Amino acid sequence: MKEFLEMLCEFNYISVTVRLLLAAVLGGVIGMERGRHGRPAGLRTHLLVCVGAALTALTGLFISQELQFGADVARLSAQVISGIGFLGAGMIMVRNSSAITGLTTAAGMWATAAIGIAVGYGFYVGTLIATVLCVFGMTVLSHLERTRKNSAHVYVELPDVALADEASAILYDFEDSLHSLDIFPPRSGIAGHVGLSILVKNNSHFDDLKQSLLALDDRILVLYDINT
Repeated sequence: MKEFLEMLCEFNYISVTVRLLLAAVLGGVIGMERGRHGRPAGLRTHLLVCVGAALTALTGLFISQELQFGADVARLSAQVISGIGFLGAGMIMVRNSSAITGLTTAAGMWATAAIGIAVGYGFYVGTLIATVLCVFGMTVLSHLERTRKNSAHVYVELPDVALADEASAILYDFEDSLHSLDIFPPRSGIAGHVGLSILVKNNSHFDDLKQSLLALDDRILVLYDINT
């Protein structure tokens, strides 16, 4: 067992395979949590980012150790850390100049890249702890954060355009509780569906709003706190 662990710390075909597989698993774990919330960057995106970052770190080691080039092994990885910001920026959207969504997904994308780099360099303990902390922050702490908020972002998907007028009438009844309303293509991608992003001023009004919409049609999808 000791010999195997020492082998994983060295640069060889076995350690390269293990590191890339571990990067795929850790990136996939974070991606599954994002996918569960219906975010555009889910399992596949996070897996690719983590594996790509790990391969970048491994390439730096390969150039230095196997090809015997006197290059800085961290130079390639440094470009990943800065370059991933462009991908993360694509996850952030502003609705009606008030509701900002995708910040958590963008931060998770950056953290996933950092985890991939650490895996590529063989920092196994750090990557495992970082992954646990990321998932913990995105799940457990998100529930705690919601209970402390005085407002909430709500996503509503209408299964039929014909329901738009009736849903608008319900939302009009909650006019004093709504801060903003934005219409955009449905997350499900189903033709004919309509997506609504709503900022509710007070959390206490969410349950009433949800029940009113579901009473209209039980096929209506209502998701709470979509800014994560």
